[in-house]
Amino acid sequence: MEQFFLDTPKEGFIDITLLVGEIVLNGHVRRGICQVFVPHTTAGVTINENADPDVAADMQLALEQMVPDLPYQHVEGNSPAHLKSSLIGCSVTLPVIDHSLVLGTWQAIYFCEFDGPRRRKVWVQVIGV
Repeated sequence: MEQFFLDTPKEGFIDITLLVGEIVLNGHVRRGICQVFVPHTTAGVTINENADPDVAADMQLALEQMVPDLPYQHVEGNSPAHLKSSLIGCSVTLPVIDHSLVLGTWQAIYFCEFDGPRRRKVWVQVIGV
């Protein structure tokens, strides 16, 4: 398993496809699966369109609408970030063929920051099958 770090903005979707793809390419797995895991409770990871940046902006807008400011009991003040993280999820799994990630034409892997700016960790594990 390998890891890399990101310095994130306050909130946002960061395309990490190339970083993950390099780990897969440099690994010893020709065919298998790649799991990307984000070990944070106020961040997530997802796969979505990378051709139009408005898609990520729309996702952020929709999450803001789904998770309003409420009188949350968590005193740290970042309850919306925890909820958004749970909605998006903390891992994705992708196929690997010929030492490359298998993604659709318009797909990318996005690290989703909901409580930055921070220095974040991403774990990548590639398993042969």
